Amino acid sequence: MTPGASEPAGPTGLASLAGLAATWLASLADARRLSPHTVRAYAATLDGFEDFLRHHLGGPVTAQALTALTAADFRAYLAGRRGDGLANVSVAREISALRTFFGWARRTQGLACDGLVGVKSPKLPRRVPRPVSPGDATGLITAVGDDARSPWTAARDTAVLLLLYGAGLRIAEALALTGAIMPLGATLSVTGKRNKTRNVPLLPIVAEAIMAYVALTPWPPSRDAPLFRGVRGGPLDPGIVRSAIRAARPALGLPVTATPHALRHSFATHLLAGGADLRSIQELLGHASLSSTQIYTAVDAAQLLDVYRNAHPRA
Repeated sequence: MTPGASEPAGPTGLASLAGLAATWLASLADARRLSPHTVRAYAATLDGFEDFLRHHLGGPVTAQALTALTAADFRAYLAGRRGDGLANVSVAREISALRTFFGWARRTQGLACDGLVGVKSPKLPRRVPRPVSPGDATGLITAVGDDARSPWTAARDTAVLLLLYGAGLRIAEALALTGAIMPLGATLSVTGKRNKTRNVPLLPIVAEAIMAYVALTPWPPSRDAPLFRGVRGGPLDPGIVRSAIRAARPALGLPVTATPHALRHSFATHLLAGGADLRSIQELLGHASLSSTQIYTAVDAAQLLDVYRNAHPRA
């Protein structure tokens, strides 16, 4: 290219990877309602990928350059990331982010890049969730409430954690609830991943916890505003909930695996142990595939094995 000449626009009219990335990231935050953490992770992947390509290609990363990428180019990038110490799970996450980005670019921007077709994600061992026992779950929820700074934040944290353990919600689902759920009924409408809505039964203890919070919060529920608020009135940050659980764990002797998400795992595992069928648990959890729910059979089997080893005289 002649020095000083303008760079030709790519097939999308966005001349660079940076321009495409900015548009994509904005669409993720606005249209798909992804968490800020997920958007930041995607942004970090594309920043690193662009930096690699500038050196790898020896020039600006134009839309035309992206369409010409081959499987060898992507493998070179991933080899570099492995050289940085990235584990298989992180490599798989980077490949997933790139596939999502290039899929969006093809659908919405007319940019076709087939280089990723020949790149496979590393196989990952399927991790079995580590639930907590019913007694530990109850103790953890109580301890978090006891450690809260004020009565209304204690009621808030208790209600949030009971939604995870008593209704199987993801933490993002619980914090996305608005005042529109009031007045409470026998079930709760929850919007989960991919904007899929499901109804979950609302146990009396969970409903009572929500009502106790509503009675104490300085911010009365509003139909279009978050139900659970931070101390300054903004949406409750999930980091606050995670931090409260981290602080409560040591006194109870609980491992680092006792997290907010572990309470959701416990909900599913305890239902399975009580005789619930997998299809019902799948609906309650909002899993798109039954295979995602079947992992809890491994959890239950592992617990039974622990009981056997601890109790049987010949174990």
